[in-house]
Formats: sequence, C-alpha cells, structure tokens
Amino acid sequence: MSFPTQTGLDRPIWTALTTKQAHLGLGDALARRFHTEVAPFAAIASDTPDAWRALHALLQPGELVAMLSADAVAGIDALEAKRVGTIHQMVATRPFTQGVDDSGVIALGPADVDDMLALVQRTKPGPFGRRTREMGRYIGIREHGELVAMAGERMAIDGYVEISAVCVDERCRGRGLAGRLMNILRGEIGLRGDTPFLHVFSHNESAIGLYERLGFQLRHAFVLTQVSHAAPGAAR
Repeated sequence: MSFPTQTGLDRPIWTALTTKQAHLGLGDALARRFHTEVAPFAAIASDTPDAWRALHALLQPGELVAMLSADAVAGIDALEAKRVGTIHQMVATRPFTQGVDDSGVIALGPADVDDMLALVQRTKPGPFGRRTREMGRYIGIREHGELVAMAGERMAIDGYVEISAVCVDERCRGRGLAGRLMNILRGEIGLRGDTPFLHVFSHNESAIGLYERLGFQLRHAFVLTQVSHAAPGAAR
C-alpha cells in the first residue's frame, strides 16, 4: 500500500483539533490543545514564535502537553521542551472484512470510566483521561465483572480514525483479546468508510509485531516531545 505524501496524517493532532474534534479542545488559529481530561496533546499551526507564545498561553504552570513533530522542536524561552522518544505511525494496509468473535465484547460508556481508568493504571497503554472515551467508540471485555481488556478510538480526521488504549490485564494476556478488540474496531471503522491508524513507541517491539500481524504498516516516524512552562530563571 502506498500512502499519500501529504495528508492529515502528517499532522494528526492539529488536524483533529481543527476539524472533527475541535469541540474537544481549545485554542485559536495559532495553537490548539485538547481539554485536560480528554487528552494531553497539543499542536501549533507553524513553527513560529507567535505560535509558541499562543501555546504557552494555553498551558497552566506545571502542566505538560505532548506534541508530535517531524524533527526536534525548538520552542521559545518561556517553554521547556523535552524529547520523550520516537513514535511510529502505522496505518492499516487493507480493509478488514473477516468475521470476528465478538462474544463477551461490550460497549464502554460513562458508567465504565472508573474501571477503564483502573485498567489503564495497571497496564500503562499510554495517556488516558476521564474524558478520553468522548473521542470515539470504546469496547471491552469483562470477566467476573472486572474489566480486563479494552480498545478504542482516539484521534479522528477526514478518512482516518486512530485506534488507541489497547490494553489487556496481565492475567489475561496470551489469549488474543487485544487482537479481537482491534479487529472489531477495524471492521467498524472500515464500514464507516475510514482507514484505521495508530501510534506506538518505536521501542515497543512486541506491540509493533502484533500490529504488523494484524495488517498495519509503518507510515511515518515522529518525535514525541513534552512541553511545559519553563521554570523561572531556567536557561535553555
């Protein structure tokens, strides 16, 4: 599968925040971010001092946001930028049309938020807040009443929907639960006419292996940077 050279996938955070998920964020034409309890992601329109100053105004002291960029970011003196690692963006290479065993799979809603947060705390799949589920559809599996597996949709842009928060309790791993949930979401996303994509740390070889077996292919590598207010008097 060949990927377009310029799509919303090149700037997924900015694109989501200025189109389909603008209602979940705040900011202006220079800088935008998701609401704190939705996701810790932010983006700027362009790498200019004015845009960085606009982002600074959106952050509270001590607050961190995460940004994706093609290269390391410079920022401005009032902001501290810390490189966290390299993120691989992977895209499904073909439509998913196979049948999937959806027995025991449930839709997760407002009443499940505490259990979703507890599972995330145990498994550490990545950022997940009390309002993250508002970004898309989340599904899971309960055993003896306990939520033991989950996956859902995060960023949405024209033509593409991100699969995220794929996590399985350690006691239930090795049973294919993550793949089942991802395939259900892939099928649903495809039926809506969109293509699934995801983001994963480049060093997470086990997850990348799973995603490749499920038909995802590396499209692009991004630098992940944490940005916050610089400490008073700190030198850059």
